[in-house]
Amino acid sequence: MSELPPCPQCGSTYTYEDGALLICPECAHEWSLTQATEEDGEEIVRDANGTPLADGDTVTVIKDLKIKGTNDVVKVGTKVKNIRVVGGDHDIDCRIPGIGPMGLKSEFIKKVNE
Repeated sequence: MSELPPCPQCGSTYTYEDGALLICPECAHEWSLTQATEEDGEEIVRDANGTPLADGDTVTVIKDLKIKGTNDVVKVGTKVKNIRVVGGDHDIDCRIPGIGPMGLKSEFIKKVNE
């Protein structure tokens, strides 16, 4: 079993998982497992299943995503190769076939096992 991170609000080590959330029973703080966590001074970005992502990974979109300002939609199952992990709200930079360069949120993708 992997070690869960302590609560970022109160520092309690009694955190537990409830679906995609981590919960602290002492202060009732809830936070997402897919949020970037710090480990050895580096941020780790995780996909919708909690799998760590790295530069160069191949991912699949798990939800239809409308593109702001256009009528285009990134369809479920679209495979995106050679992603780049960056900081910020949209933590994945990539080039989507047929659409072009784009930023994605890690909660809407899953890593493809190659």
